[in-house]
Amino acid sequence: MEAFNHNLASLFSQLGLDNSTDFIEHFLQTHSLTQPQKLAEAPFFTVAQQQFINEAQQQDADWSEVIDQLDTLLRK
Repeated sequence: MEAFNHNLASLFSQLGLDNSTDFIEHFLQTHSLTQPQKLAEAPFFTVAQQQFINEAQQQDADWSEVIDQLDTLLRK
């Protein structure tokens, strides 16, 4: 089985977003989640992005770790 080493830049790219450091930093500064919100239900993601996040988390896919990292960063 091939192991993947995903990071925030690759996740943003997978979500169809700009994956530059400047964009990611700006995104993290301008978006946040409240405690009860699930990342997959965040209103700033499209339906397709929400589906990808939800499915990756449910399947404990290779993306799960970096998705959890994004979730944590959006709660600060």
